[in-house]
Amino acid sequence: MQDFTTLNLPEALLGALDKMNFNTPTPIQAQSIPQALEGKDILGSAQTGTGKTGAFGVPLIAHLLNNPRGTALVMTPTRELAVQVMAALKQMLVLSPQIKTAVLIGGEPMPKQFQQLKMRPQ
Repeated sequence: MQDFTTLNLPEALLGALDKMNFNTPTPIQAQSIPQALEGKDILGSAQTGTGKTGAFGVPLIAHLLNNPRGTALVMTPTRELAVQVMAALKQMLVLSPQIKTAVLIGGEPMPKQFQQLKMRPQ
């Protein structure tokens, strides 16, 4: 995989990746994204800053855009990582306002999180 345009991704996702200057996939992305887009399970391991969020985020968002009634759940081991992953996914969703997201984490006010759930995130 030389670039993201060869993957038949939704235009909104390609546009967001372009805005993020994500033109060439990192090694972890090149290995995992095509597999995930085919519906295969992936298990990846790479150093910090190598594009792991994109490795699962790109196929996840492509699936949600292609399946409007679809849902996804991303679980992280820490609150900080949950917020970081959400920020990256929101960048990828900048041209897809129809996709709603929520971060539900311990230590945050429950009413605020219930409000997020009422918005019916995907």
